[in-house]
Amino acid sequence: MKKRVAIIGAGPSGLAQLRAFQSAAQKGADIPEIVCFEKQSNWGGLWNYTWRTGLDEYGEPVHCSMYRYLWTNGPKEGLEFADYSFEEHFGKQIASYPPRAVMFDYIEGRVVKAGVRDWIRFSTVVRHVEYDEDREIFTVTVHDLVKDHMYAEEFDHVIVASGHFSTPNVPEYEGFSTFNGRIVHAHDFRDAREFAGKDVLIMGSSYSAEDIGSQCWKYGAKSVTSCYRSAPMGFKWPDNWQEKPALVRVEGKEAVFKDGSRKEVDAIILCTGYKHYFPFLPDDLRLKTANRLAAADLYKGVVWVHNPRLFYLGMQDQWFTFNMFDAQAWYVRDIVLGRLEVPQDKQVLMADVREREEREEASDDVKYAIRYQADYVQELIAETDYPSFDVDGACAAFYEWKRHKAEDIMAFRNHSYRSVITGTMAPKHHTPWKDALDDSMEAYLMN
Repeated sequence: MKKRVAIIGAGPSGLAQLRAFQSAAQKGADIPEIVCFEKQSNWGGLWNYTWRTGLDEYGEPVHCSMYRYLWTNGPKEGLEFADYSFEEHFGKQIASYPPRAVMFDYIEGRVVKAGVRDWIRFSTVVRHVEYDEDREIFTVTVHDLVKDHMYAEEFDHVIVASGHFSTPNVPEYEGFSTFNGRIVHAHDFRDAREFAGKDVLIMGSSYSAEDIGSQCWKYGAKSVTSCYRSAPMGFKWPDNWQEKPALVRVEGKEAVFKDGSRKEVDAIILCTGYKHYFPFLPDDLRLKTANRLAAADLYKGVVWVHNPRLFYLGMQDQWFTFNMFDAQAWYVRDIVLGRLEVPQDKQVLMADVREREEREEASDDVKYAIRYQADYVQELIAETDYPSFDVDGACAAFYEWKRHKAEDIMAFRNHSYRSVITGTMAPKHHTPWKDALDDSMEAYLMN
């Protein structure tokens, strides 16, 4: 019988895996039967925007953590597909920081061209995966939400591509239950206009705190206060934005901080991160890791060391995104196709994991982290036929991006970078980011 492969999720990682297998088939390879299960009604993962929060129309947790006015917070030149440039898709080079709708269109364009939609079963959520050691077979139990029908199928391999930015980490603080305002996690944040004219507290000091705070500022928040546990973000914020040490408690509408200072706020937005959450996997198959560059128990960052027939994509903290998912997907594909061998000795697999963890921990410098992940991407693509691209050039774009943010956090998106795929310089966007209030594709692509 023909080998069967299950892919869980049709977001950027899952779509990368579909494209990897399609690419091999296009070149004449005999590929397995591929079945991708996607719980949403369309592909794109987090980029598939919905107004819904909490539960969807079927009572399932809403996957989307995307908000209405999101623009990429890093240059597109660091994530461009090596086999499908922005110029190929749009027919011209575009500015370096596309909004959500533009990015979704780009992601979709590659898989439409590849013709892989028939491999995906939409509105189908994976309920359980189990492994039979004697038969070396996975049984995947799924729920067809439209038909309200449960069924199970068998597979030789399972590839988990369900992401790790959809299950919020929601802390509890004294006074939350009696706070006379709005408390929302970043996962359920949708529209910054809701907070116009309000005093907003942003809890957290990472990318979502930085960006959601900036969104609120852009769309008219009266003031933004952000608080941190370990270190401030440290940018040159606008006059109505201040940073505070950790929140201690809330009294009525007053936030009380570790330094004893207080601030009356109308809304609290929890930018407190996400959990790696796989409720469909039993203990022996389930990844348990922090959000880091060297994810736990994954040989080469993708192979589950406790059962090398199971793979995970995109589980690392990310500088590189789409092109890293591609590098991983091509690598996993070649293991499945028998082109690459995974060592049989589990100690060898674990040694690989430890080496990656130790190398990551050698420095907490941002440039080191970017270079670390660049080296990882290069390591994987060197072993497959994924088109080689200028990874060093992508690093250079990331370094410039960090410098531009340090210079002016509210204007870094006005800069342009050179494509590492086509060598073309991106044009400047027609409107400075702070003044570009229309995030539609039509508005963005206007000359």
